[in-house]
Amino acid sequence: MLIREIFRLAFSSLAANKLRSALTVLGIAVGVFSVIGVMTFINGMRSSLETGLNVLGANSFQISKFPPINFSDPWTRFRNRRDLTYPMAARFKDMMGEHAKVNLTLNRGGMTVIVRDRKTNPNVRLIGTDENYITAFNFDVAAGRNVGADDVAYGRPVCLLGADVVAKIFPDEEALGKMVRINGQNYTVVGLLAVKGASFGGSPDNIVITPITRFLAVYGRNFRSLSINVQAPGQAELPATQERAIGVMRLVRALAPEDGNDFEVFSNESLIEAFNQILDVIAAAALVISSIALLASGVGVMNIMLVSVTERTKEIGIRKSIGARKRSILLQFLAEAVALSLIGGVAGVTIGVTGGNAVAYLMNTAITFPWLWAGVGMAVCGGIGVVFGLYPAWKASSLDPIEALRYE
Repeated sequence: MLIREIFRLAFSSLAANKLRSALTVLGIAVGVFSVIGVMTFINGMRSSLETGLNVLGANSFQISKFPPINFSDPWTRFRNRRDLTYPMAARFKDMMGEHAKVNLTLNRGGMTVIVRDRKTNPNVRLIGTDENYITAFNFDVAAGRNVGADDVAYGRPVCLLGADVVAKIFPDEEALGKMVRINGQNYTVVGLLAVKGASFGGSPDNIVITPITRFLAVYGRNFRSLSINVQAPGQAELPATQERAIGVMRLVRALAPEDGNDFEVFSNESLIEAFNQILDVIAAAALVISSIALLASGVGVMNIMLVSVTERTKEIGIRKSIGARKRSILLQFLAEAVALSLIGGVAGVTIGVTGGNAVAYLMNTAITFPWLWAGVGMAVCGGIGVVFGLYPAWKASSLDPIEALRYE
């Protein structure tokens, strides 16, 4: 009964000072929210990472002028490299021969697709490519046919439409064989891509595919660096294919033996690894920020409890004079500090999980609950209550009852 009474008195005291208690809880909640929200989002990102970043086909890797992700090297180092031009890429494709499927790609964003009085938003990506794009990037043709080698050879004005584009401009009619207009150019629809689904806030279905030679004829060849996707026959052949591709590309680029590669080679695995490194940095930053916020909140808890001790000095004197023990008073004030911290922790976890999952939902990643971090957050909050509430509780329990009764 004594323990129950101690906690009843502790909570009644918190309820009597609602504004003070609420401000203290808010400070702790902000500190917990900062880490729980970030960790919830990161957990969702990690769980969706393998499928979301699996942009390349199986057993494949990509060669480009720029790295996919870069936070260490100066951008000018990559910008000053020579472009991977179409003649270079075409020669590379010929030299790889039957050893691998090679896909050449250029793209241009912000395009509008028009059919009579209907048009898309100006956010469609026009992709100039070849017959290997479908397998290189895990697409399927839902109707019609793929871009063929003859289309590329003759630069034919044909195209394949992504599912989002079809839904926008052909909502209730057959799209195959129809003419669409993009940036003043007419294209005949020869195929429709199957729905792939959005990931990480973007939609791979909001695209139009056309032969790369047609793309270059319309938009020119200057200042255009291609991306090259190379797909090995199987997983076992992937390392050898990658070594061969690097050697062939060095030959195409006319690099001397002592020269380093002036191009980047990356795969799904390297993309996932690089993205994980970014998430680790974000998590570390969140921990630092939340630690500072929680430290400040702990000092706030101590100050609030010291003020409470001062305000209730006479009450403590009365309780001691009628037989309250030092241990009981210490436990009451310590319980108040811990209760404040835990309430703030619960609020921070709730808001953090809700906010983190809201961001994850908007970016089409998995919805998760970070049980480990929620448990760690609550344990830390309890520890803050004990550490920062111990001194005020000890000060309250150590008051002399006579002096306390005289306090005004």
